[in-house]
Amino acid sequence: MLSLKNSLAVLRKTKALLEGHFVLSSGLHSPKYVQCAKLLSLPSISNKFTLSLSNKIKKKFKQIDLILAPAMGGIVIGYEIGRLLKKETIFCERVDGRFKLRRGFSIKKNARVLIVEDVITTGKSSLECVKLIKKSKAKILGFACLIDRSSKKTLKIKNKIIISQIKLNVPTYKKNNLPPNLKIIPITKPGSRFLK
Repeated sequence: MLSLKNSLAVLRKTKALLEGHFVLSSGLHSPKYVQCAKLLSLPSISNKFTLSLSNKIKKKFKQIDLILAPAMGGIVIGYEIGRLLKKETIFCERVDGRFKLRRGFSIKKNARVLIVEDVITTGKSSLECVKLIKKSKAKILGFACLIDRSSKKTLKIKNKIIISQIKLNVPTYKKNNLPPNLKIIPITKPGSRFLK
C-alpha cells in the first residue's frame, strides 16, 4: 500500500494538490484543494492509489452488491474501484439541483451498496446518495474515497465507516471566520457544484 508521504508526493507531482484560497463544494473555505481529476487523468500513476484503496475496501467489506458514485467527481474513481472489485457500478447526477438515478440505473431492494467518491470533506454529496439508497430500500455499507479531508467539526456523516487512501488534515473555515492570510488571496471555486 502507498504511504501517506508517497501519496502526497504523487498528488503534488500531478498537480492534484493545489494551494491558494478555495471555496469547496461544501461552501467552506480552505488554503488547499485536491483536484482528483488531475490524478485520475493519469491512469498509469493513479492505478497505485485505486489498487491500494480497493484492497482496503476488500478487507473491510466482504459482500458488496453495488457501488454508487456521485457525479461528477466520483464517476472515474467509482468505475475504477468497481472494475478492480468486479462489482456493478452506477452513478447519480444532479437534476434541478438534486441527485437522481438516470440512464436506466436502479438500486435493487436489499442490495448492499458502497458509496465511492473522490474527496470527502463534509460528506454532503455522499449523504445525498444515501437518500437514493434508502428510497430504494437497500442497505448502505459505508463510504470509500481517495481523499478523506473531513474533520469532526465538518463531517456530517455519522456512525458509518469511511475508508480512504489518504487522510488529510487541512483546515477549513466558514466565510465569516477566515484567517487574515486567506482573506488577501483571490478566491477560486473549483468544485463541480458551482458549474452552471
